[in-house]
Amino acid sequence: MEQFNYNELYALYSISRTLAGGEEFKEQFSGVLQVLSDQLGMHRGMISVLDFQSGQAWLDVAHQMDVYQDQVSYGPGEGVTGKVAQSGRPMAIANLGKDTLFLDRTGARKQLKREELAFLCVPIFYQAKVAGVLSVDKLSREVQDLDRELELLSAVADLMGKVVYFRAVEEENRRLRWILAESRRPRTNIIGRSKGIQEVLRMIDQVADISSTVLIQGETGTGKELVAKALHENSSRAEGPFIQINCAAMPESLLESELFGHEKGAFTGAKARRKGCFEEAHGGTVFLDEIGELSLLAQAKLLRVLQEKTIQPLGSSRSRTVDVRVLVATNKDLEEEVRRGEFREDLYYRLNVFPIFIPPLRERGSDILMLADYFVVKYSDEFGKNVKRISTAAIDMLLAYHWPGNVRELENCMERAVLLASGDTIETSHLPPSLQMKSEGSTEQPRGKLEVLVDNFERDLLVDALKDAKGNQTQAARLLGTTKRVVQYKVAKYGIDTRRFREKA
Repeated sequence: MEQFNYNELYALYSISRTLAGGEEFKEQFSGVLQVLSDQLGMHRGMISVLDFQSGQAWLDVAHQMDVYQDQVSYGPGEGVTGKVAQSGRPMAIANLGKDTLFLDRTGARKQLKREELAFLCVPIFYQAKVAGVLSVDKLSREVQDLDRELELLSAVADLMGKVVYFRAVEEENRRLRWILAESRRPRTNIIGRSKGIQEVLRMIDQVADISSTVLIQGETGTGKELVAKALHENSSRAEGPFIQINCAAMPESLLESELFGHEKGAFTGAKARRKGCFEEAHGGTVFLDEIGELSLLAQAKLLRVLQEKTIQPLGSSRSRTVDVRVLVATNKDLEEEVRRGEFREDLYYRLNVFPIFIPPLRERGSDILMLADYFVVKYSDEFGKNVKRISTAAIDMLLAYHWPGNVRELENCMERAVLLASGDTIETSHLPPSLQMKSEGSTEQPRGKLEVLVDNFERDLLVDALKDAKGNQTQAARLLGTTKRVVQYKVAKYGIDTRRFREKA
């Protein structure tokens, strides 16, 4: 076999320099594929890394392809890539149009004339073990000798061996951490993978099986009831009753009777003794939603229940012992309510033993799409329709909206969209007019997916720094390598309440 020419040697030199740089693995891989395309005419490059446990080859980086890498994989012996990964031997296809083994799982060549393309695929070795697969296309008319092209691509693979091996190990560790996290994930109907929701799930797992009172905080529609149910269902009280009372929906004249019960004749119309929710929930959990709406008198009685584990029904002179776990929720700032004299300070500190904050939907990034897809499936099944997907334009609109009504608003929005859809796709015209209108006084242009996701990533970094700095914005700025003024601007931009990160006195 003749030696490589100057252009080929220069390409190998460029690739070695790229791999010697300090960039992240994926940036190095993208640089390698760029060199192959620009200098050697090898296009639509793919680097797949091996899962050492299953033998699957997972697409890690692709060049000149519009494909979501994490969703493309090849089992052992599956297609050309799977065969190369399994056998450790390179393969070349002179004419893709005549080959039946080639899968084109990425769909990158659907609009191309496959008979004009050759396909080259080589294993990437590290310490005599396959760690990944490198593949490229090349125009057939530019290929004079397939074996020579394979030898050149194999030389590139040799340069990549160590880096690809460490990338495979990194991916394997990531998958193991994910499996471990899934095994520890509490039983719940909460949907989401965002950092904020992962923190909520971690806290549920941490406090579910202890008897402490939990204060669930969050805007209306964020799913406070789901968190309360998850706390109950993952506790030793799961077989006991779960009694929920909405303090805002109950007239004050009836609320005390609902909570603590009443005796026969306690008031006009009380014809028989009635148990309150605390007695009904004996051995289980009481969830008091919108706790900030309780009257001061009812607050005093609730404080007694929490402190003494006893209740006194209306019209009774006797107290009854109850065994209940109390969960409460509010969308109000209870500290502010205490300052205004609308909420008892002693009750606030008794409830605030273990606070859980649920982030609003606008701060949950990709969870918006996950929830939207879930509701599409749910209501398609419920209404007997065949709606399967959301169009790209509709996705952009969903991500750009600020969701003041949170998950509840999103669910109503997708229910309406499924009802209006005549085909299998949700279009922008099926979404409510509120999603298509700019907020009052706003001059901003509609934001696309990239900007929304970048904002959410920036917000996550800021929240992590504030958490580490216990709410101190000067310290957070130091951790982020920026100024306090920038942190203050970002805190205001994202509406972050820094008080929740401060240590309780």
